[in-house]
Amino acid sequence: MLKLEIPNDEKRVLLHACCAPCSSAIIECLLQNDIRPTVFYYNPNIFPKEEYEIRKSESQRYVKALGLDFIDADYNHTDWREQIKGLEKEPERGRRCVKCFIVRMLETARYASENGFSLFTTTLASSRWKNLNDIFAAGNFAAEQFSGIQFWEQNWRKGGLSERRLEIIAQYDFYNQQYCGCEFSFRKKE
Repeated sequence: MLKLEIPNDEKRVLLHACCAPCSSAIIECLLQNDIRPTVFYYNPNIFPKEEYEIRKSESQRYVKALGLDFIDADYNHTDWREQIKGLEKEPERGRRCVKCFIVRMLETARYASENGFSLFTTTLASSRWKNLNDIFAAGNFAAEQFSGIQFWEQNWRKGGLSERRLEIIAQYDFYNQQYCGCEFSFRKKE
């Protein structure tokens, strides 16, 4: 398993998670590196609501099986739509994705700040379909908005995590979605 270099030798981290498949190997890796993650589920981009509920339920199932804390943030798709207004026709990996990352990282940083965490990271950095530089920029921007909060830039695609992810998906029989969650990426697949 990947040996992690944790900023400031933290033992607690707030982990923004997008879904169980993406978070599974990351959570396992954190635990094997003596880091106890608290999973923060904030994904107002996911559409439709039924898809959101399935992904949340699968994430909760995995986190509860490991005896970890799961924070269920509010689902406010209407607010998310307002935040990305004017970017609906942007291509995947475009400005809409950047704005979506910022919205989600700001809420994660806010929660971290208000609940005694000094470090947060995201499972978004595990997807080969997303731009790591955009994710890291959004995380760092969000951290800068709150005193004493740091974003952990970790490339979760490395160290065998992608392969381990597939094993855990099979082991837990996770629902494994075929699109990022955004209704605009969903429409392109129809």
